[in-house]
Amino acid sequence: MPDIDWQLPWFAPWARHGAEVENAWRQTPDALHAALNSALSPDSAKRFVPQDTLPDGTAYESFIFQAHRIPTRNHTHDFFNGLCWLRFPQTKSQLNRLQAQEIDRNGVGAHRGRLRDALTVFDENAALLWAPPVIWQALQAKQWRDLFVTHRAAWAQCHLQLFGHALLEKWLNPYKGITAHVWCLPLPTHESDAQIDACLCQQLTPERLMDKPFVPLPLAGIPGWWSDNHAPDFYEDKKVFRD
Repeated sequence: MPDIDWQLPWFAPWARHGAEVENAWRQTPDALHAALNSALSPDSAKRFVPQDTLPDGTAYESFIFQAHRIPTRNHTHDFFNGLCWLRFPQTKSQLNRLQAQEIDRNGVGAHRGRLRDALTVFDENAALLWAPPVIWQALQAKQWRDLFVTHRAAWAQCHLQLFGHALLEKWLNPYKGITAHVWCLPLPTHESDAQIDACLCQQLTPERLMDKPFVPLPLAGIPGWWSDNHAPDFYEDKKVFRD
């Protein structure tokens, strides 16, 4: 388990649960599930369990939906997944319910299908953005210089919240090309996690997900997220800032 600086901009929103669970996990490194359970609210319907609790031949999502137990491995991917369950339980439950229903309907095959693909993208790599219209317009048009140079001052009015647990894990070892899938539906501003969670849960319908309401955002471009992104030519790297 690497040391995590919970003051970094990508981890700071997760610090309340994250630091607590990280400390507990360090004390019992072979029992991440127990560290996560120690942070659950008393009325939680879900519990974390060791990975070997998952029966052979049973789909992970189906087991969670049916047993209300979340199989958990002792590594950082499942650490961040657990933090997502702690912070946004309604949204994670909705993602799980839709995944389990699709598996029940179509089984587990070589191809997940359109809905399960969209669910996986959200669960693993989504980010939530609150921003002025000029930021949204430039982002949706992939006008990177407008987004990060012309309207750079407008980022002081923005709030970006990483959601996907694979996306969070990538920031343990940052690289320039890390790209989030930004959810493009409006969310309540300046609200509690619980209110954002309730709103997201309602938005995550099969119809909306299959429309793929995501926009790619190269996170290294955000002011304060990469050391040399103040230089305009930083955004000329077409491997990252693609047309």
